[in-house]
Amino acid sequence: MDRTEDSTPNRDRAVAEMHDAASEADRAPPPTPPEARRDEAADADATEADVSEVLLDRGDQPDAVAQKQPGEDGQEKRAVNGAEAQSEKNGCVKVTMELEEREKFTGLNKEELLRVAGTPGWVRTRWALLVLFWLGWLGMLGGAVLLILQAPRCRERPAIHWWNGGALYHVSSVHAFTDAGDIKGVQQKVDALSQLKLKGLVIGPVHVAPPDDAMALSFQEIAADAGSLEQFKELVRLAHRKGMYVVLDLTPNYRGSSGSWYSNASVTAVAEKLKPALIFWFGAGVDGVQLADVEDVAAAVPSLWADIRAIVQNGTNERPTRRLLMGSTERRSAAAVSALLSSTGVDLLTSGVLLEGDASELARSVLDLYAAHSATGLAWNLGGRGAGHLASLVGPALVPLYQLLLFTLPGTPVLQYGDEIGLMDEGTKFPRMIWDSPGGDEEEEEREQELNATLKERRTRRARLRELVRNLSGARAKEHSLLIGDFVPLVNSSSSLAFVRSWDQNARFLAAFNWADDDARLEYPRLGGLPPLAEVVLATAGAPTAGARVNPADLRLGANQAMLLKFPYGG
Repeated sequence: MDRTEDSTPNRDRAVAEMHDAASEADRAPPPTPPEARRDEAADADATEADVSEVLLDRGDQPDAVAQKQPGEDGQEKRAVNGAEAQSEKNGCVKVTMELEEREKFTGLNKEELLRVAGTPGWVRTRWALLVLFWLGWLGMLGGAVLLILQAPRCRERPAIHWWNGGALYHVSSVHAFTDAGDIKGVQQKVDALSQLKLKGLVIGPVHVAPPDDAMALSFQEIAADAGSLEQFKELVRLAHRKGMYVVLDLTPNYRGSSGSWYSNASVTAVAEKLKPALIFWFGAGVDGVQLADVEDVAAAVPSLWADIRAIVQNGTNERPTRRLLMGSTERRSAAAVSALLSSTGVDLLTSGVLLEGDASELARSVLDLYAAHSATGLAWNLGGRGAGHLASLVGPALVPLYQLLLFTLPGTPVLQYGDEIGLMDEGTKFPRMIWDSPGGDEEEEEREQELNATLKERRTRRARLRELVRNLSGARAKEHSLLIGDFVPLVNSSSSLAFVRSWDQNARFLAAFNWADDDARLEYPRLGGLPPLAEVVLATAGAPTAGARVNPADLRLGANQAMLLKFPYGG
């Protein structure tokens, strides 16, 4: 009875504990299988590895991570470098770290630099570097001086004037030069003339000079049929604007038949009239004068000729640029022309020396004049007011050859109007100048269709000749060897000629000509250091074109052909 009563409460407690245990079991998570435990261990390792990589990427030391450290009392302490580790759900651990700031190097301060700079080691180093610098600088200076002393000296350039810089173009008849037939018409062609790269224009004569009437001569008055003084001044201004100088032909009796200075008895009176006229025209802006048959006045009245020279050639403060005194003569022998150059003292003298004899005689004349006078005082021309035009004198086939000759000889080339297109006299001393329009518009195309084949061929030929003159003028102006260079003949026969133009260390030029009606191979008695190949600069029709390379030592020219070759200095 008593056991029953005692056991009942115990049984009730046991039942209650069993219920409590079952509830605990329901709330507890299910047991983790072995595979899951292995996965959890792997995840934990991966998490730890990720944390380590983050720390390494940030440049922190591995021991910056909080880790357990055993204490002296056996308990474990957690060091987190000033941070706490907090447990999170699902077994994840979040670590908060405070990175140590690295100490930055800010360099030495002023006091530290002064202390270091004053040490004996640095003082010796600075002196050594300073000595090395000056030694190197002095060595370079000495080397430069040695190079300058050993280098070949440049030749002194001869004194030249504006008329040595390009061709002169003589408009001997303003009436025939344009359809307008006066100075106004010449004004309208200044642009076209400047395209030929000319250095100067020789105009006229245009002054009042009734034929063979010395008393009616008026140097300072322009003939009514030629234009007016204002038109002439405007022509001078236009030419200057285009970079061309203007020379006025003041030949006294240019329309008469009794001589350029009328007669021997009138030379003195005419020369006296000329002196004030020179001052007048220089005041109008002209840059020089030309006088025909200068030997007449120079020999007849030497004192007046000296006055004329002084007025023209002596510069002034207002006009420091030298004015040109240009003469002309009908004489052809080199000896006579040379003597006249010396006796008259003109700056340039045109003559007929290039028309005397064959190619061999021409070469001898050039050599004689070149030996006796400076190249800056030589002028080369074919034809003129009295002789006629180039094409009429040498024939149309030889016009390109002579054009090339004029621009490559040592001296100033002088062209008669129309020589640049091969204009023929055709029965008159002053033929009408031909101006072919450049074309391109419908009206010009219609005119071209109306022309027959012969006229078309003439127009094409005139265009080629004009282009040749333009290119020759441009080459001569920019190449020192052609402008002021030495003249050395290589070939000289009755039908062929070849010479070299050279100046100091500039490019050199070989000009070759064949006057014969047959092909010719040039044979050089002496080669003169010619290179194996040279470049063709300009050539007449049928010869190798510009840019081609030929052997100058084995040069072949066709009938009436000419070539200008270029090769570098020294080979």
